[in-house]
Amino acid sequence: MTGGIPVCCNINEFEKFAISALGEDVADYYQGGATSESTLNNNRKAYENLKLRPRVMRDVSNRDSSLTVLGKTYRSPVGISPTAMQKLAHCEGEIATARAAGAMDAIMILSLMSTVSLEEVRAHNPSTTLWMQMYIFKERDITLDMIRRAEKAGFSAIVLTMDTAVFGSRYRDIKNQFAMPPYLSLGNFRHMEQHHVDLKCLTGISDYINTQFDDSVNWNDVSWLVKSTKLPVICKGILTGEDANLCLEVGAQGIIVSNHGGRQLDQTPATIEALPEVVQAVGDSIEVYIDGGIRYGTDVFKAVGLGAKYVFIGRASLWGLAHSGSNGVAKVLQILHFEFDQTLALCGCTCADDITREMIVHRTYYEDILKKYLSSKSTRRKSAKSQSKVHLAVLRVSKSPEKHRSKTRKLRK
Repeated sequence: MTGGIPVCCNINEFEKFAISALGEDVADYYQGGATSESTLNNNRKAYENLKLRPRVMRDVSNRDSSLTVLGKTYRSPVGISPTAMQKLAHCEGEIATARAAGAMDAIMILSLMSTVSLEEVRAHNPSTTLWMQMYIFKERDITLDMIRRAEKAGFSAIVLTMDTAVFGSRYRDIKNQFAMPPYLSLGNFRHMEQHHVDLKCLTGISDYINTQFDDSVNWNDVSWLVKSTKLPVICKGILTGEDANLCLEVGAQGIIVSNHGGRQLDQTPATIEALPEVVQAVGDSIEVYIDGGIRYGTDVFKAVGLGAKYVFIGRASLWGLAHSGSNGVAKVLQILHFEFDQTLALCGCTCADDITREMIVHRTYYEDILKKYLSSKSTRRKSAKSQSKVHLAVLRVSKSPEKHRSKTRKLRK
């Protein structure tokens, strides 16, 4: 216990604290998923279904757990996905999260729905690597304006979220009638006076933004966005090989395999399940990253081993933020970094390139081996029993040959 705040040793403990500290409506907003929350829960279970096959007695004394993204090497193998309205978790919100990312040398993707403007986040964190989340709005000028602001503020990439043609049904939020508190605002939309939005009425701003989401957006619009910026465009929300190839065609420079944290379309595969298909489809033609369900360094190891060039966390960073602001987020990143390095060593690897596909198998791999083993053992037992019966029969005959010959004579008569 430090100053009344419990010390947390892993991500689950951070989550437990955050849920108890946040109000029910905020906790549900952060924690919840779409409809049955099947995808939300499967994001975690799918990692547990993957088992490690470690190699031992290898020299791992000189390890490097860094990962390289778009030509730049980052000490932290884990970055931060866009999560909206972070001041619901802590008074500094996105500024604190960016500070932690900078301290840990990690990438942070700033949500377009941030409670702090992108300019403010950059001003407080001049050296942090920041990527800007983006949507293609009905009024394309809004999108272009956001891109130009991100370029001017020194952001390194545009992350286009592509799985929000419409909003998913999040029943926890509907039940709680969730709404942003009146003391907060969406920092990137404070200039909405030019669009005749009543800034005194938060519902007006939120409603306006909701009307700007365009369900007619298609790949031609993605191509338009790629050509509209000098920054690399990362496509987020890809779950199939077909769409991964289309990302290549429109000129994207990165893909984030993501199901929006299970908050959009339910019953989709876990991101770690979809990762191999995407990686296989595009090969080395484009970098592939992943988010969703990461709780341990072993998860990072599995994702990197299956082809992810970098790993992002969303909710986990919020739990750290709710716990102790920037220090909490940094601690979350530190834990995952330490566990990843530890997993590298215990699996006989010195760096990400040493991780082979053979080190990561689905749990059915061992189930099948066990079934075959038990089946073959049962067969051997049956065979042994049969041989034993034959042997006993032979012994009986050999012990009483006269009796046996007598029976044989009677049968012949």
